[in-house]
This record gives sequence, structure tokens and C-alpha cells, in this order.
Amino acid sequence: MGPQVLTVVHLTADDYEAVRAVWEAAGLPVKPGGRDSREQFFRQMTGDLQAVIGVKQGDELVGVVLTTHDGRKGWINRLAVRPEHRRKGIARRLIDEAERALRAQGMQIIAALIEDGNAASLELFEQAGYSDFRGMHYLTKRDSDAV
Repeated sequence: MGPQVLTVVHLTADDYEAVRAVWEAAGLPVKPGGRDSREQFFRQMTGDLQAVIGVKQGDELVGVVLTTHDGRKGWINRLAVRPEHRRKGIARRLIDEAERALRAQGMQIIAALIEDGNAASLELFEQAGYSDFRGMHYLTKRDSDAV
């Protein structure tokens, strides 16, 4: 039996456990008591500000990405691919699908934040046509470390 076909799927709040499992397998920091809790995930999925796109191989969710926007700018967030499925074009496919979804919502600027030390993600986004926007600083104010 040959390799199974990869399928792009739009996920729902009911896919929370599978999404979280991909994040954890990929080594993304997960804040289950804060912004990554089931309750927050469900809340974020209401309305049209967030979409969760996945790639499945057969019945297994192997990659995910979240898209959000503020009405002016779209964001690609939480891109994750299970380690055993990396280097197969899945992350690039997720970026392409995220861009398509955000452009369908009218976004003409799409951005992503990449943590220092994540050279693989930085290279991936640069290959997808993204460039470092020099002179910008990302500042946050958080109610707690859990969010």
C-alpha cells in the first residue's frame, strides 16, 4: 500500500484535542491554563476572526495552523507539523492555505511572528516570500504567564 494522500481540512472547536496533540508533538509551548485551554479555543473559534486549518494523512492530523485578523492585518499563528511528517511540504502547504483564507477575508497584509532561535521556521517563511520588517519591536502586556 502506497503513501496516503494529504488532505487540507478546516477544523472546528470540536477538533481541540487533536490540534493540541499536534502542538505538543511539535514542541510548541502550550498554555493549557490560559490561551490554549479548551474554553479559550472554543471562544476564539466563535465569529470569523480565527480559523484553524489542518493537514491530514488518512485520519491522522499531521499539521495545523491558526489564522487570525484584526480587520486590517492577517496573522499566521501556531504553525505546527508532527516531527515525523516534516520536510514533506506540509508546513508550506499550511502557509499557502492560511494566506488563501486570510485573503478571502480581505486581508492584504499577512504577518507571522517567529521566536528567536527558530531558524527552521524563519527559513520556511522567507522561502514563502516573507521578509523581516526591520525597525519593529513586538511588545506585550500580559495579565499572567498563563496567557
